[in-house]
Amino acid sequence: MKKLLVIAGILAVCAVGCKTKSVEEKLSELNNWNNSLMEQYRARLVELGEDQEAIEEYTDSIIDLVEDYNLKALKANLDNEVGVAALQNLYGIMDDDDLAEYLDKITAPLHGKDSAFVYGLKAALDAKSGTAEGKMFTDFEVDGVKFSDFIGKGKYVLVDFWASWCGPCRREMPNLRAVYDEFHGDKFDMLSVAVWDKPEDTKKAAEEEGITWNQIINAQQIPTDIYGIEGIPHIILFGPDGTILKRGLRGNDIREAVAEALGK
Repeated sequence: MKKLLVIAGILAVCAVGCKTKSVEEKLSELNNWNNSLMEQYRARLVELGEDQEAIEEYTDSIIDLVEDYNLKALKANLDNEVGVAALQNLYGIMDDDDLAEYLDKITAPLHGKDSAFVYGLKAALDAKSGTAEGKMFTDFEVDGVKFSDFIGKGKYVLVDFWASWCGPCRREMPNLRAVYDEFHGDKFDMLSVAVWDKPEDTKKAAEEEGITWNQIINAQQIPTDIYGIEGIPHIILFGPDGTILKRGLRGNDIREAVAEALGK
């Protein structure tokens, strides 16, 4: 890993610090670096197999590399499309305050996909602000099924926004099953909401993962637009009256949040 960090640092200096390079050259270098790292990441995941602890540790190290390299590119290229491309690699791992700051700093001319991406992120931040912790839930409907059929009915409800193709979503399933098995009852329930996915793939994955709790299938981007969800899994704990108690829960934090809410 030390070698990876050194290599990443050298590449970052070259990609974002070489004044003689054109925007096109820097953009190509940025994309090639990120694509190469992702190929390495996927190959290593195959080698690690089912070792979840090793997978999480390795994933964290890759995220650090992605963040370091792309943040340098973003800071050095706020006035051109390289900065926008770097932000596309960063926005899912940035906190909201930093993301808002860099969105305001970008002065690159925005056209086509770049424009849609930047203004879409700004809209997502606005949506997330309107559905922040402490706010009341916002209802939506999918194929005749309403979110309010499950939320605000007197129970704490843990909601998992996920998709069948999402590796991190699938890796959270053991944690979710354990929480459901431990706490499900008169005061607590769970709901999985499938987004950005084909219904047939969702149903197959739900069966494979042993999802026995309530589901909303084929939600696509309806709830993600409303709740400002930029990446999945996104796990939210709602109170009995529908108040948003916790957002962005992962790993051990899921059980801790539910146990605390239930006074366990």
